[in-house]
Amino acid sequence: MSLNDSYNFENLINETERIVLEQLEFLLEQKDAEDICKCQDCVLDMAALALNSLKPHYRVSLIGTVYAQAELDDDYAEEVKQIVSSAIKKIAANPSHD
Repeated sequence: MSLNDSYNFENLINETERIVLEQLEFLLEQKDAEDICKCQDCVLDMAALALNSLKPHYRVSLIGTVYAQAELDDDYAEEVKQIVSSAIKKIAANPSHD
């Protein structure tokens, strides 16, 4: 029997993913990003590239949320912003489509 059949993994959350997606959305809504492709493939590529460059912060409970958020300080937020911005630029310059 698989783990997915025996356990509920819905509460296993990567806080880094949440932060990256929030930052990606914010940056893509900016005026200087209006010419950037926002199709499904490009946005997913941007998110994947950024997430692969950052340390994940998983949680499974409310206490874990508090702990993860305490670790995610201003320095980490700035790192996320820089990495997401870089991912947007890289994918915009090299989209996976014509």
